[in-house]
Amino acid sequence: MSNLFPFRLDPWFRTRIWGFHDLAPWFDYKTDGEPIGEVWLTGEMCAAATGPLAGQSLQVITAEHGRDLLGNAYGDGQFPLLIKLLFPKEKLSVQVHPDDAMAQKYGEPRGKTECWYALDAEPGAHVALGIKPGVTPDQIRAGIDSSTLEDLLQMVAVNKGDMLYVDAGTVHAMGPGVVILETQQTSDLTYRMYDYGRPRELHLDKSFEAMRLKTRAGKIPPHAVNGHSVLIDEKYFEIERWPLDRAKDAPALTANTGGVQILFVADGKIRISADGGEAFAVNRCELAVVPATSRNVHVEAESPATVIRVQPRTA
Repeated sequence: MSNLFPFRLDPWFRTRIWGFHDLAPWFDYKTDGEPIGEVWLTGEMCAAATGPLAGQSLQVITAEHGRDLLGNAYGDGQFPLLIKLLFPKEKLSVQVHPDDAMAQKYGEPRGKTECWYALDAEPGAHVALGIKPGVTPDQIRAGIDSSTLEDLLQMVAVNKGDMLYVDAGTVHAMGPGVVILETQQTSDLTYRMYDYGRPRELHLDKSFEAMRLKTRAGKIPPHAVNGHSVLIDEKYFEIERWPLDRAKDAPALTANTGGVQILFVADGKIRISADGGEAFAVNRCELAVVPATSRNVHVEAESPATVIRVQPRTA
């Protein structure tokens, strides 16, 4: 085992027809081309911005240092979680993701269970999570044909700071008025069920195969633990919210867990240091990876900060 130093990852901006041309105030990023809807923070193309691994993509780092990087989260050699920011200006499609068994049936390594943390939400913002009780598959097909599918979905109000669980098989949709930090299994399997008349391909056969009429999707209340909050603890991920005071270290935040830790700064600015490397800053909306073999890691807030810690779970 070799010690790896923590590193910050540069984001990867992804075009989406439902996104924005200007991501201010979250990012200093404007485009005259296709709008940006997603910012991938742990995509395989995201490159390390600090330390000895600077310039290398997360895909290369994981391939070359997998066990030292991931520790007890090491599985099939791929970084286990994809974390992104979503900026919907318009409604996304109504869609559903397969579970592991269905994904593997079609030759994919894993399905897609995810969760959404609301970094911001306008008054009246809501998402669709699941099918209303009593609705049948035939009614869903009729709703797609008549453009009334939304009437059959359960709408959930969203406020800033909410955590929503979206297990595989949940028919779901996201609309404007929210900024979402999404954590998901590393998978891009999405089956579109309905797309509001946009000329994109639908995947109805696989949507109905993946769909479950009843799932565990919904809002998850936070659980307070020793100065921080556990936002969600599910099969594939545990996510916590840590408020940090200026110039104070948070040793419990960086205690070695035997696995990789992912630190996203929701507010403020922090500085990370560890044995074997130089300290580096992580600003708002930036993300750092703390490898499993990092030693004596320290996180200090340069201003009052909120850190979201994500830890993968082995399935």
